Amino acid sequence: MTVEELRVRLGAVYANAADRQNVPLRGFYAGDFLSNVMGRVGEGQAWLTVMTNVNVAGVAVLGDVACVVVCEGHVPDELLVARAREKGICLMTTELPVYEACARTV
Repeated sequence: MTVEELRVRLGAVYANAADRQNVPLRGFYAGDFLSNVMGRVGEGQAWLTVMTNVNVAGVAVLGDVACVVVCEGHVPDELLVARAREKGICLMTTELPVYEACARTV
């Protein structure tokens, strides 16, 4: 599955596509405790979270994720969107709860 195929499955909207729509996903990780995510998210994975602050960008870069999916209708703050653009992070949002978003990945 690619980042774009995931976006379609989740009914998500790009906050920043970062020209990564065709990147193949290597897996998925769901979590909100940032230090935990840093140690567990894998390169090329889609990270599903409800976190919306600028620290998400730092963790996404460290983990070299394919994309970040902000779930449950949460809106990324302006600093996060700006940092995603600056760092080339694919960031999208969905109204789906995290559990349902995860279920749609299979």
